Amino acid sequence: MIRTKPITKAMPDGPLESMFPVASSKILDFLSTHKRWDYSVSDIAKYSGVSFKTALAEVKKLEAQDVVVQTRTVGNATMYQFNMDSRQAHYIDKLINEIATRRIQEALESKPTIKIKQKKKKSR
Repeated sequence: MIRTKPITKAMPDGPLESMFPVASSKILDFLSTHKRWDYSVSDIAKYSGVSFKTALAEVKKLEAQDVVVQTRTVGNATMYQFNMDSRQAHYIDKLINEIATRRIQEALESKPTIKIKQKKKKSR
């Protein structure tokens, strides 16, 4: 029997993933949200909710498009980061932020407001 750990996503359902439910969207949501830090392919897979093999293939594709860049090597692990110097990455980040903003606005508009009744003070 093969034991596998449950995948622990950093975000339940990212903005891009909500529109395009594919592995690259999950990875882009994660890396765009955490663009100040670099991650190994293993961490990208874990926090994006995809398999290691899928993450490796997608990161290589994103790197070829200059959306993701290698930053350093830690031991045997190559670290990758969202490339904000890339025009494509900039527009992807802008799209993710627009989708997230719209989702927040829709959520706020759909929530009913609750009125709280204040108790009247008893006069003595």
